[in-house]
Amino acid sequence: MTAPADIVLVTGATGNTGRAVVDALVRRDVPVRAMVRAEAGRSKLPDGVQPVIADFDDPAAIAAALAGAGRSYLVTPSSERAEEQQRRFADLAAEAGIRHLVVLSQLGADEHSPVRFLRYHGAVERYVRDLGIPYTFLRPNLYFQGLLAFARPIATEGRFYAPIGDARVSAVDVRDLGEAAAVTLTEPGHEAATYTLTGPAAITHAQIAEALTAALGRPVTFADVPAQAFADSLRGVLPPWQADGLVEDYAHYRRGEAAEVSAAITEITGTRPGDVAQFARDYAPAFGG
Repeated sequence: MTAPADIVLVTGATGNTGRAVVDALVRRDVPVRAMVRAEAGRSKLPDGVQPVIADFDDPAAIAAALAGAGRSYLVTPSSERAEEQQRRFADLAAEAGIRHLVVLSQLGADEHSPVRFLRYHGAVERYVRDLGIPYTFLRPNLYFQGLLAFARPIATEGRFYAPIGDARVSAVDVRDLGEAAAVTLTEPGHEAATYTLTGPAAITHAQIAEALTAALGRPVTFADVPAQAFADSLRGVLPPWQADGLVEDYAHYRRGEAAEVSAAITEITGTRPGDVAQFARDYAPAFGG
């Protein structure tokens, strides 16, 4: 485990994965510096965590956030500038003497992928390798917590939808990702490693609906929809780049390219990752349970 003075800087500390990493590090009694983009983020952090306000487009603020930290977890908001921002952060981390950079990537990351998210993750991975800084790449799949975007229709209509058909996806709980990240940040032996992080099984969206039905005690159904209808539903909700990327992600899932099941979470943490039934029970109140 890291020495008590070895501060871990967590970016995106109030986001989906960043907060899970913060919580896991706090449970391990590791000093955490949490990077947030606005003053309001301070109130969302656990007691004992050191907040620091910095924007990924402000190199001076990023350098200040990195000063004195020994290790860092890197995730940026989803945007068409994510690759640029992550490269800049990696440069500044190297200049600051960060001894280990854990980077959130994605299963299937590849600079030549037709999926924009996978292309930029692949480019960032190559850049960090070439930079020479000690690193670990975490490649999760679809998050169970992504279903929270459908909380309203699940609660009010008992249904959710996506252009995925009966394709299987090895979705993962971000809480398990957080635990795995905390281990790689605080224990030796994970440098220069790339881990595929998945749940315990590859499941269909119909099976997700079955798990929600059991947890909520009322019917929840899944509807396969055309990709264009799905894209249209995202317009005005997400920025165009992110909406288009999500449509590409689902085409990737539908082609069966995200069904790989990995034992990495168990190997890293010693604990089996949670399944969709556990997620559905734990998050039932968010879906009107």
